[in-house]
Amino acid sequence: MITIEHLTKTYHHRGTEIHALDDVSLTVEQGDIYGVVGESGAGKSTLIRCVNLLERPTSGRILIDGTDITSLRGTSLRKARQNIGMIFQGFNLLESRSVTGNIALPLEVMGMNGRERKARVAELLDLVGLTHRATAHPARLSGGQKQRVGIARALAGSPGILLSDEATSALDPATTASILELLQKLNRELGLTILLITHEMDVVKRICNKVALLENGRVTEQGAVRSLARDPNTRLARALFGGAPNGTVATSGSQRVVVGFDERLSLETLLPGLLRHNGLSVSVVSADVETVGDARIGNVALDLGGSGIEPAIAWIRQQGGEVRVA
Repeated sequence: MITIEHLTKTYHHRGTEIHALDDVSLTVEQGDIYGVVGESGAGKSTLIRCVNLLERPTSGRILIDGTDITSLRGTSLRKARQNIGMIFQGFNLLESRSVTGNIALPLEVMGMNGRERKARVAELLDLVGLTHRATAHPARLSGGQKQRVGIARALAGSPGILLSDEATSALDPATTASILELLQKLNRELGLTILLITHEMDVVKRICNKVALLENGRVTEQGAVRSLARDPNTRLARALFGGAPNGTVATSGSQRVVVGFDERLSLETLLPGLLRHNGLSVSVVSADVETVGDARIGNVALDLGGSGIEPAIAWIRQQGGEVRVA
């Protein structure tokens, strides 16, 4: 649905080149909820604004459903953009318009007649759960309600793609959860492909099936969230689980290993299995289990000692666990 090929975006400031994006490539399949995660300044917002050409890239291509939109101008570009909705951290609602008026705005721009517009707005209000707030103005809405209006407005033209630019960053945890549930519903019921950027790992683990880690304008890691989360060698897993408590080192004569696992190897089977190895001592340093999508992913730091370390590590891998030797 979205293919980004060798994307570069360079800004010039006082004689200095600033590389906001540096050779970024990634693919978002139809029906994905694809997260792009990274710290502030990593290039996330620039990337998502390039996808609908709010920012035009310096080089590289962006294909939307097979069409290279970087080659489009004028009417052709406006038509292509109708397949792309976008929601923002700051909501960007018109204070002078009611909820109905804000949602209707893109339909007016598209030239939809009044009867069809009214029916479509009613459908969208029901979809996002705001029928009871149809006549309210933004000043009378909560943050979550404002974002629901933004989502309804983005979906007015029935796009196949929804871009989310830090859309939950200004919301409290409970409201964030409700908006993420709504996005999952839209993905599931409408087949909507969602590309979202965030600096919140909780957003990624809750609803994304794929993720790319952006650092200093470059993609340093990408793939299925579940696979990356269960592999303690990845940056995503380290960000999600942290690791052993700060300042700790392996006990004398021991080897520190970090094990990532899912339902194939639970903590309850891992430890007894290790203790059955002759000549092996096991000490648990830290352990954590997180819900990633609909899966339970675990991460445990162990100090292994004695003569059975290598066979134990081999056994963990045979059972489906991932191992990082610290």
